[in-house]
Amino acid sequence: MVTFDRRWLPLNALRAFDAVGRNLSFTAAAASLGVSQSAISRHVIGLEALLGLPLFERRPQSLALTKAGTALLPIVRGAFDRIEQALNDVVRDGGGVRTLRLQLPPSFAQKLALPILQGFRREFPDIFVDFSSLGWTGAPRMETDAAVIYDRRQTGVAVSDLLWMSRVTPACSPGLAASQAGKSLARFVADNELLHVKLEGEPPGLIWDAFSRHFSLGARTSRGLAFDTAALAAQYAAGGEGVMLLDVDLFARDIADGVLVTPFAETFEDGYGYFLSLAAEDLADPVISVFRSWMIRNFTRGER
Repeated sequence: MVTFDRRWLPLNALRAFDAVGRNLSFTAAAASLGVSQSAISRHVIGLEALLGLPLFERRPQSLALTKAGTALLPIVRGAFDRIEQALNDVVRDGGGVRTLRLQLPPSFAQKLALPILQGFRREFPDIFVDFSSLGWTGAPRMETDAAVIYDRRQTGVAVSDLLWMSRVTPACSPGLAASQAGKSLARFVADNELLHVKLEGEPPGLIWDAFSRHFSLGARTSRGLAFDTAALAAQYAAGGEGVMLLDVDLFARDIADGVLVTPFAETFEDGYGYFLSLAAEDLADPVISVFRSWMIRNFTRGER
């Protein structure tokens, strides 16, 4: 069995493997690195020989990662990403400031980003935070140091810390609630327009349908309006029209301020939650580690 030492790491071969893995094409990988296709092929073949394992399945018209290649690629990519970021930070800041790349889902960002960023900066002013917010369910699709993701529970290579599971309940404007006073939950849902939040790959009425079945409401849930984010749905509901299923933790301030009201005691865990996600190998990075500890301390349910 080969034992690797950093003095002899095949960096050019790993760079070639990363490029081929990203493109699943030797031709495209060569173009991206500005070298010949034969050079890329030699590097990958040499790395496979060194490991004693194939990294790619070479098919007549396509290329696919093997099990070994699938396991190795995110590690190699993450290592190069961190080296690239560190070099850019040093050049940009003279080594005095460390950048933390952070991604949050839109509604989470809109409701909680300022407390997160302000509180973290007060405790750690020497860390430069590069913050972005993108609107999809599941793992981030851009390179980050840490991300809050909104998804069902998942297993994988990333470290995933549950901040809270979503608990939803019908919510609407105070005026609408007053006009519907005395109605049962089933009648209230049946008589009002339903507001949905889009979930990638799922039908718009998924959460309302699950809520209706859980409480035996018999509601027709395939009606109403669908919004890209919960924050937009909440803004629409606050304007006096429609009922949404509101995450009582995410929108706690809106409920406390009376912007939205929750007329019924029934709450439902819809199977989705907010998770802090980062690569396992990044736990050794003191900046990422301190951000993880700060988030868990401040934003897990029961601590907030």
